[in-house]
Amino acid sequence: MNTTPSNIKLHKKSKSLELTFEAGNFELRAEYLRVHSPSAEVRGHGVGQETLQTKKKFVGISNVELVGNYALKISFDDGHSSGLYIWSYLYDLSINHDNYWNTYLEKLKAAGESRDSGLIGLG
Repeated sequence: MNTTPSNIKLHKKSKSLELTFEAGNFELRAEYLRVHSPSAEVRGHGVGQETLQTKKKFVGISNVELVGNYALKISFDDGHSSGLYIWSYLYDLSINHDNYWNTYLEKLKAAGESRDSGLIGLG
């Protein structure tokens, strides 16, 4: 299976990235991409060193840059822009979206944390 996307579209208004693979078309919200960033800041430097990302419900994508022919660098409007989303990782995030999202929500609940920033009127 080819994991290189044939098309990439940034939808700033809906805060999502649309990716087209051989397996289909996927739309990944900015929040999902942000909390699953491949950066060391999020993933740590080894198993068990991950940092749970909280209060990212309203994050948007400010920029997307192609890195060579193997990855995207996604900059978010909360200032986060480290970590390269290689094609195989984006493909994995796409086809396993529901499982990864539900696991993230379970981790938030277990930690007593929230997706919301706590700001009133941003809904």
